[in-house]
Amino acid sequence: MENLENIQENTDSGNSAPEFHSRIDMTELQQSLEKVKTEIGKVIVGQEPMVEHLLAALLSNGHVLIEGVPGVAKTITAKLLAKTIDVGFSRIQFTPDLMPSDILGTSVFNVKNSEFEFKKGPIFSSFILIDEINRSPAKTQSALFEVMEERQITMDGKQYEMQEPFLVVATQNPIEHEGTYRLPEAQLDRFLFKINVGYPDLAQEVEIIKKQHENKLEDKTDAVQKIITGTQLKNYQDIVKNILVEPQLLEYIAKIIVNTRENQFLYLGASPRASLALLTASKAFAAIRGRDFVTPEDIKEGSFAVLRHRIMVSPEREMEGLTADEIIRQILETIEIPR
Repeated sequence: MENLENIQENTDSGNSAPEFHSRIDMTELQQSLEKVKTEIGKVIVGQEPMVEHLLAALLSNGHVLIEGVPGVAKTITAKLLAKTIDVGFSRIQFTPDLMPSDILGTSVFNVKNSEFEFKKGPIFSSFILIDEINRSPAKTQSALFEVMEERQITMDGKQYEMQEPFLVVATQNPIEHEGTYRLPEAQLDRFLFKINVGYPDLAQEVEIIKKQHENKLEDKTDAVQKIITGTQLKNYQDIVKNILVEPQLLEYIAKIIVNTRENQFLYLGASPRASLALLTASKAFAAIRGRDFVTPEDIKEGSFAVLRHRIMVSPEREMEGLTADEIIRQILETIEIPR
């Protein structure tokens, strides 16, 4: 990007390689994130993409849906991440008999003052882990609509604000469908990312077994230390908002989103909320890389996690085995990358 003010030619070495000077000091942010990765790495082997996307979601102040078969460290990774941040943590296990009041809270009659008092539910925390979100029916899932989008709940005509930062990380199993309830599109759209977690490779599998054999701790999370305070995280989120995005990259994001609406292989394209999510995500990935400006690679890196749950493959193409990720890849290959 030739018109960035923070590029200076390195004339001392006699070559034309540009030297980047950040307008924003990203040192503390990047060092803190590296420490978080190190802490999580004490327990988790591999899964770097999942960890990095979770960190990007933290910086973006967005929610995450993690999908993967049982045993690929979805829940424990979220718990470890929560432990590295000095904020309130709450875990909710979704079950078929869970009611909205079990999440949000309920009004209880106080006999002492003859008045109803609102008893807050587990959603009133900063880091919320929802395990097996598709285990509860639509009535319970709908309790999350307002709180995930507006960071508040309305109960008995009164609004209750969530404490910032506020992050929801939900997990689900894509294989087992008995006793599960598919998340509606409106609910999926409230997640910034959908992260697909796969199996580790052979080397990683060996390392997992080795770590388990050597680890004598009863609770694996005991080895993880707190790295970031809630105030620091809020400051980092403010820094990410100020990351520079060139006009041609804004147009690049728009072209990607519009292409999903016009794509012949898709039954449903992405909404304007996806455009905003991709913009925010690309800023977060730039910050993780220590840059105060976005590149096309940052946008491409965030595209899959931002779009895969917001688009629907047409039934005939789905029967042919075409996936959302493959269509996203085709779209990215089709659109010219701005220079």
